[in-house]
Amino acid sequence: MAAPRLRDVQNTRDSSPELFDVPAAVVCTQCGSSDCPGCSASPDMESGIVQIVPWERTYGGALTRLWTTASLTTFDASSFFARLPDGPLAPALRFAFAAELIASLAMTTVWMGIAFAVAPHACAGFFFGAETRGFAARLLVVGVPALATLLVAAHAVHGLSIDLGARRAGGRPARNRALRLGLYACGWDVVMGPVGVVVVGVRSGIGKALSALTVGAGLPTRATEAFLSGHYRLVGPPAKRALYTSYAVAALTTGVFVVMVLSAIVAAAFYL
Repeated sequence: MAAPRLRDVQNTRDSSPELFDVPAAVVCTQCGSSDCPGCSASPDMESGIVQIVPWERTYGGALTRLWTTASLTTFDASSFFARLPDGPLAPALRFAFAAELIASLAMTTVWMGIAFAVAPHACAGFFFGAETRGFAARLLVVGVPALATLLVAAHAVHGLSIDLGARRAGGRPARNRALRLGLYACGWDVVMGPVGVVVVGVRSGIGKALSALTVGAGLPTRATEAFLSGHYRLVGPPAKRALYTSYAVAALTTGVFVVMVLSAIVAAAFYL
């Protein structure tokens, strides 16, 4: 009786090979197919990894991506910087300069408005007088990009100083990722500046706009602590030591940058 059963099994295998084929070990998480060429249901998905930084996505307008990224770095700083992925520096650098140019231009406009309100005749004579308007124009043309460059440099130094402090506290080096933190932190200056207050006020009301002015209290500390915990696995006293080191190095270096940039602005305004 055993032989017929073996023949029956063999016949069944020949007639229905799919019953005995080994199923695919890997299937698409989107559609469940084993021969999927790659679903595009979600543009955020690339090899199963969500693009956490909106600025680095390949779709959407530049201003929308910039504002979304700046908002995340400010209002969701802890979660954003704790999960900030490593990656190329070029997109982060472009974001930093775009953000700081917007912030610097907006702040310059506000301060000029205040100056004209307080001393209209003196400001009008300086900016529109025949002898000084050329100097005033050069001061603005050179000063705004110089201020933006100074702010980008200060944020970059802050990021690098975090890596220095983390390594001194026993963490593994992550210089590239720390520099990306510093560059994306430039979004703070957009959200907490005049542009951010206006945009948040229009979108979410006066209450949310006022929160954009106060969210900066402790923001660098929250972002840095989340970054140290998420990427260096430093918490408690080691994280505090890394934090203090980063602040000391960043403050010293930024002071040097301020002197250099102010000297360059004055020289350019007088001699260009």
